[in-house]
Amino acid sequence: MKTRLMAVLALVMTACCTNQTPKEEPLAATPVVHGAEILLPAPDLSRGMTVGEALQNRRSWREYNPEPLTMEELSGVLYAAAGINRPENDHLTAPSALALYPIRVYAFFKEGIYRYEAKSHKLVRVVEGDHMAVSGGQPFVGTAALNLVYVADRSVYAGKPIPMDKVTYLCGQDAAGYAENVNVYTAGTGLRSITRGSASPQLLQTLGLDEERYNFALAQSVGK
Repeated sequence: MKTRLMAVLALVMTACCTNQTPKEEPLAATPVVHGAEILLPAPDLSRGMTVGEALQNRRSWREYNPEPLTMEELSGVLYAAAGINRPENDHLTAPSALALYPIRVYAFFKEGIYRYEAKSHKLVRVVEGDHMAVSGGQPFVGTAALNLVYVADRSVYAGKPIPMDKVTYLCGQDAAGYAENVNVYTAGTGLRSITRGSASPQLLQTLGLDEERYNFALAQSVGK
């Protein structure tokens, strides 16, 4: 009888142990290594608050510390801005008038300027060195870990019966969608951001872009 009771107790203890709630794995925090390309990890779509909580938490921040973003945070920010969420037609997380997607996303770090490529979810360096001041004149621009600049490629409207002033308006609307995606993402994941309407007059020259084809649309600072 005693032996049988001990066996039952052992089974109960085994069941209790195997049904324990596993400890949550700590969030990955891979440092960004700046090179010719930055291959971003797949975005973790399960991170952060609910959409309602993020909206409640959203605000514009002008105070940042210089701590860099991790690879995981950088991946999430860029996916929110302009990641592909419908691979069957390459449509993005942000809306675009006529689905033309004229906005090009540039990421400014102290180590260089990178262009975001959504199809491969990576950053490609276009300019080396610290050009943070080109992305905006406010004092906090130089402190934030990341500055995003949204540049419009007006050539996507070639052949469309749309006046140029309307094209500029549509590009601004598109850029605002990208930026607000980032604002909601940062508010929901413990980061900070602010949308900005100005950049240096030397922006396009620094990026090596033709002013006849491209124009500055919007900018944004992101950090901690």
